[in-house]
Amino acid sequence: MPTPSRTGRVSGEPEAEPAHGDAGGAGRITMYYQPQIAIATGEVVGVEALLRWRHPRRGMVDPEELIRVAEQSAVMRLLTRRVVDDVVEQLAQWSAAGITLRAALNVSVRDLHTGEIVDQIADRLARYGVRPQRLQLEITEGALMADPRRVLATISRLHAIGVAIALDDFGTGYSSMQHLRRLPLSEVKVDRSFVLGMADDADDAAIVRSMIDLAGALGLRVVAEGVEDERTWRLLHAAGCDVAQGWFYARPMPAGELTAWLARYRPLRPAAREAESRPPQAR
Repeated sequence: MPTPSRTGRVSGEPEAEPAHGDAGGAGRITMYYQPQIAIATGEVVGVEALLRWRHPRRGMVDPEELIRVAEQSAVMRLLTRRVVDDVVEQLAQWSAAGITLRAALNVSVRDLHTGEIVDQIADRLARYGVRPQRLQLEITEGALMADPRRVLATISRLHAIGVAIALDDFGTGYSSMQHLRRLPLSEVKVDRSFVLGMADDADDAAIVRSMIDLAGALGLRVVAEGVEDERTWRLLHAAGCDVAQGWFYARPMPAGELTAWLARYRPLRPAAREAESRPPQAR
């Protein structure tokens, strides 16, 4: 049987798509949450909501694989409805417990093309009494390029009701500069492929610094994903990155575990010594 990696990834092709009942709430599909930390203060400022599917034989299936399978069937609409409902309800529960967080969730190309997700989100926010500013949608450059006009129309409507928009996997596409200039973005997420290597690779470190500088000049918050060690954390602090996410802080976990983790968490702040944070010299 294939074994999941740290990210939950498994090898091999999917054996079967998730059943409608699973997408609607039979229990195999659930949400995990990974903390996002303000680097300068150590404060937990948000979470990324991550979809998980526990296959009865294969174990935890990679979220990207799940979405790829679901998008090829009618399950996608049910899955989106389930995810939005779960995340917004969880935000309401945290708020009632005195926990103020912003939750970011990924949306599919199909969701952005139909535009139905705007009405679904507005309905759930009103139903649970959650402020729109507590929700953020992450979109990829690939989703934008699939049909720019329809996607722009959808995210403009989301922005109009107060839902924040982030550009995910920043740096991996071919038209980042155009998107930063045209779209109603509040945040960019530096792709983990650059972050993971920046402590040892001078070129990756230079690329990450450049992306942070560009986004900062445009007034956008910068989140680095894939932060897995202290060295990378210090480099990001020295570069002026706003928020970090990764196993250096915490793994993704179910909502109940995250609530307990938050109660134990003590802010982790960068040390005053900057010498250790100097990046390697670019070639």
